[in-house]
Amino acid sequence: MTQRRLIPFLLMLWLITGCSALQQQTKPTKAQPNNTIVLATEREPIKETKTPDVVAVEVTDTVVSAAIKPPTIDKHDIWSRLRGNSRLEPSTHPRINGHLDWYTRHPAYLARVFNRAKPWLHWILTELEQQQVPAEIALLPIVESAYDPFAYSHGRAAGLWQFIPSTGRMYGLKQNWWYDGRRDAIASTRAAIRYLKELHKEFNGDWLLALAAYNSGSGTVNKALQRNKKKGRSMQFWDLDLPRETRHYVPKLLALSRIIKDPAQYNIKLPEIKNEAAIQVIDTQGQIDLALAARLADVKLEQLYKLNAGFNRWATDPNGPHHLVLPIAQAQHFHQQITALDPGDRIQWKRHKIKSGETLGHIAQRYHTTTRLLKDTNNISSSQIRAGKHLLIPVAQKNLDQYSLSLSQRHNRKIAQSSSRIKTTLIVQAGDSLWDLARKYKVSVRRLAAWNNMAPRDILRQGQKIIILDTQKTTVVRNNPFTITPKSTRLRTIRYTVRRGDSLARISQRFKVLTRDVCRWNKISRDKYLQPGQRLKIMIDITKQAEG
Repeated sequence: MTQRRLIPFLLMLWLITGCSALQQQTKPTKAQPNNTIVLATEREPIKETKTPDVVAVEVTDTVVSAAIKPPTIDKHDIWSRLRGNSRLEPSTHPRINGHLDWYTRHPAYLARVFNRAKPWLHWILTELEQQQVPAEIALLPIVESAYDPFAYSHGRAAGLWQFIPSTGRMYGLKQNWWYDGRRDAIASTRAAIRYLKELHKEFNGDWLLALAAYNSGSGTVNKALQRNKKKGRSMQFWDLDLPRETRHYVPKLLALSRIIKDPAQYNIKLPEIKNEAAIQVIDTQGQIDLALAARLADVKLEQLYKLNAGFNRWATDPNGPHHLVLPIAQAQHFHQQITALDPGDRIQWKRHKIKSGETLGHIAQRYHTTTRLLKDTNNISSSQIRAGKHLLIPVAQKNLDQYSLSLSQRHNRKIAQSSSRIKTTLIVQAGDSLWDLARKYKVSVRRLAAWNNMAPRDILRQGQKIIILDTQKTTVVRNNPFTITPKSTRLRTIRYTVRRGDSLARISQRFKVLTRDVCRWNKISRDKYLQPGQRLKIMIDITKQAEG
């Protein structure tokens, strides 16, 4: 090629390669530096008019965390608020399906539970949001207690969040003659959130493992993780060898979450619950008679107690906590009334003249109080008292006595407990459920579940043995006029499995019941030797379980 022809050719070649290089420089590359997050691809560019979900990004060598823009919340709907703040990883694991099926086949159960949750959902959601905990945790009391603050288990767990005594004390839940913080919805919710956050941190930000540990203990979950690690298996919740109850505990919560997110898909109608406060916590600044508090607030005493289930007696604990939960419509009125009330009028006092032979214990028992309170009230340092001296004793107001008697009359039939039963053992067939069996034998699902040491929502296995008890005669227990709890609320029937070394006396002492009653409930002799694994029926008064 001549030099004259070669020069135009080289010039054209240079122009082509130069433009190609320029295009390559302006085109986004697939490979990005390690400290860069790609928020959009060529096919999905970020538009100027669209606000991205991720508004801030922080990158480290090993962890990428994103601050998510708060979702839009319907101000009038609590369910929309819960959905908008959901943070648990969605799952379609098959273990969830059985619980989804059960819930969808029992809409009446869900309706009852949601109705119980109405006073608390807004308050609990607010607490969860402030502590940056997933909103789905507001559904956990459904799994734990069916949102019943009076719930009590055979393992001595109590309240909405089912704290056992030792764990409750560990997280600041006071338990004494006057008060049991495990049943206090306010105190126990804060304790549960604190506990869950600690577990979440312990298990490196894995909420499913944290929830499993809340149910069975962190030691149980850690052992399961170690076993899988040694075998080279997955460390996810779904692949751990955990107790049966724990394996189903987390899927129950996830099933509920899926129903809340899309109730129409499961043919469930959620009750209308406004996204607004239903209750208010009022500082009483000291002990107060609950009957008086109900009058000041203009609410029924029974309603007051349901909102303040932590109180065991006719008054709040003299040493606190000094707060009451009230319907928000009555809270302001109560605050005005109690502010104007003379502190000396909050409790009614009786002047007792000590008789010869009396002890503080005798006097405390007579007035349904404690020796500790008598000492504190009268500045007594020892248990020695002298005849002829006087003691000031706080006593319940007279109208409370009448209230309790009316409660007793209203609830006697409901609370009558079996003293003689005929036991029938069934073998579960394919397709059976607690609901079906309860209808067949004309008992409540809750009672049938209690007879078999189960929760009403538990799923039956084919071949499983189920016990049916038939009532032959009933007895009525007198109501204590100085314990304001309705008897039907206070009593719980549990099934206790005898352990090695147990005796009738030890079991009776553990649950604060009489040995002769345990024998009567189970139709056994006091001299009978208990066998490990044997099941005993025990009827407990939950207000006595926290007494020292």
